[in-house]
Amino acid sequence: MTWAEPARYSYVLDSACGERALIGRYRITVADGRVTDVRGLDAPGARTVADSPREVIPTLRQLVDELNAARAAGAEVADIDTDPATGHPTRITIDPSSNSLDDESCYTITVLEPVG
Repeated sequence: MTWAEPARYSYVLDSACGERALIGRYRITVADGRVTDVRGLDAPGARTVADSPREVIPTLRQLVDELNAARAAGAEVADIDTDPATGHPTRITIDPSSNSLDDESCYTITVLEPVG
């Protein structure tokens, strides 16, 4: 099933792996392709929300774009799992090079809900 990003939605993102700003658990709200609200749901997530620019927080489309860019660049790992009913991404794993440390990105997407 092909997934299309809804116009307005929220989701919970668990971002792990690697050395980067986007580590932690977040509730993210998106409208018209832009993040409109983000809440850190754990200590690392709260730190990211407090200390990083909003551009660090991705929409689901941006996560899929990151995956596609990694594939185009020849990443050793660029995997996606999707929900069988809706087709939305549920897990994205990227590792550009297995010989490099801390360059991985691991995302788990849950609680995808429309926002009315």
